[in-house]
Amino acid sequence: MPAITFLLDDPRILTDIQTENKYGLYSVSCLSDSELWTCGYGDNILRLYNLQGELLRSVQTKSGYKPRDIAVTRSGDLVCTDYYDRSINLVSGTHIQTLITLRGWRPLGLCSTSSGDLLVIMESDDRKQTKVVHYSGSTEKQSIQWDNQGKPLYLSGGLLTYKYLSGNRNLDICVADSDADAVVVISAAGELRFRYTGAPSTPRESFHPHSITTDSRGNILTSDLYNHRIHIIDQDGYFLRFIQNCGLQFPEGLCVDYRDNLFVTERDTGKVKKLQYYK
Repeated sequence: MPAITFLLDDPRILTDIQTENKYGLYSVSCLSDSELWTCGYGDNILRLYNLQGELLRSVQTKSGYKPRDIAVTRSGDLVCTDYYDRSINLVSGTHIQTLITLRGWRPLGLCSTSSGDLLVIMESDDRKQTKVVHYSGSTEKQSIQWDNQGKPLYLSGGLLTYKYLSGNRNLDICVADSDADAVVVISAAGELRFRYTGAPSTPRESFHPHSITTDSRGNILTSDLYNHRIHIIDQDGYFLRFIQNCGLQFPEGLCVDYRDNLFVTERDTGKVKKLQYYK
C-alpha cells in the first residue's frame, strides 16, 4: 500500500469565507493563494473573492444563463462553460468573449492543463453520449469517448447530469461521473486506467462524487456530496483517506492552490472553506 504519512490525520479548516451567493456554490477555482473565483446556484454571476471574504469583481455571463463550471488557466485567465448556449467562454476584465461554440453538444465541466490547454467534458444534445475533448486554444486536439471494446467510458442520460474533470500531473484525465457514481481516470492517450467507486472500507455506503481536483503530489480528491466528506485517492486509484469530521456540509466544488491547500464550496450555505490536509 502507498505511504500515507504525509496526510494529516485530522485536516483542519484555516479560513471560512461567506460569499454573497445565498443559494449555495458548486464551483470554485483559485486565481492565486489569496484569491478565488466562484459560481453557484440561483444567479448568473461569476464572483472573485479574497480570503477575507471581500468581493473583488463580479461578472455576468454573456448569455444570461448560469455557468456550468469555471477554471483558471495557467496564464491567470478565467474560462467558463455555458451549457444552455453550448459555449466555452473567456473572462477578460468584466467582459466575456466566446472561445468555442459547440454544435450538437453541450459543455459540462472543464479544466486547464499544465500546458495551458483546455479539457472539456460534454454531453450530446439528446443526452445519450458523453465525451472529453482536449483543446489547444479553440482547436480540437483529441476526443475521448470509448474504451478498447467500443463501450462508453462515461455514463449518459441521468436526470441531473454533473460531470467535472481535472488533469493530473502524470497527464491523466480524472472525471467525477455522478451518473455512474464513479471517478473515471483515463491516460493521456485515452486509455482507461481505472474506475474508483468508493472506499473499500465502506463498501455498503453510497458514493456520489461531484467535483474533483488533483494536487502537486498527484493525489485525486473528490467531493462525496451526500456523505459530507471528501475522498483522497492516489494516482493509481488506491484509497488513502477521507476528509471528514471537520464541519463540512454538502461539500461540492473543489480546487487546490499552489501550496496544496484545499478550497471546498458548500452547496447550501454559500461558504467556501480553506482546509489544510498535509503535514
